[in-house]
Amino acid sequence: MQKYSYLQGFKDGISIGLGYLSVSFTFGMLATSSGIPVWIAVFISMSNLTSAGQFAGLSLMLSGGSFFEMAITQLVINMRYALMSVSLSQKLDKSVTLLHRFAISFFNTDEIFAVSSGKDGEVGTRYMYGLVTAPFIGWTLGTLFGAALNSFLPESIRSCLGIAIYAMFIAIVIPPAKKQKAVALVAAISVVLSCAFSYLPLLKTVSSGFVIIICSVVAATVGAIIKPIEIEDKEES
Repeated sequence: MQKYSYLQGFKDGISIGLGYLSVSFTFGMLATSSGIPVWIAVFISMSNLTSAGQFAGLSLMLSGGSFFEMAITQLVINMRYALMSVSLSQKLDKSVTLLHRFAISFFNTDEIFAVSSGKDGEVGTRYMYGLVTAPFIGWTLGTLFGAALNSFLPESIRSCLGIAIYAMFIAIVIPPAKKQKAVALVAAISVVLSCAFSYLPLLKTVSSGFVIIICSVVAATVGAIIKPIEIEDKEES
């Protein structure tokens, strides 16, 4: 059956891997341009597999942030993966052992969660390993290519690629913000808070790690209070 086939999982993950290739290329380029060795940049991608977390972590490393800041920042940014993994565990076949569940949760990302959750019925171990293969390879190779080629690219191209990650985040936020006022509200609050921490004298002294944490938590909390998700009770007829 397709939902238990490694080959089918690999095919479903190819498009994700190609998308990760371009994003991680930017990460590799930014990492090496900041003085981080190529092998460390690749190791970070292989051991994390999280775009927002890695870019935030890179910023903290370069600014001399503490381990505590790093831990809390990663916890806040990547908390959604824990929730996704719990939800995804309900889709896995009973034959998927606990050890395999831990391994699969390491590779779980927004896109992998969306694809696997969209499959009809349960999915098996082979399918999940096939699904995560191409994204992991794409994320790793993209980082390697970006890190290795950074020194060979012209300054004009490096400058353009340097803003690619910001364009990617804008592209992620704008579409849902147009459809959902709650998303637009949270994004607007985050922007206002970020600007405040950047320009107000008293707030400028706060380290970048805590700025990310405060902006994320405050914006999400205010958004949840003002625009809570409405749960409709469905009565059985």
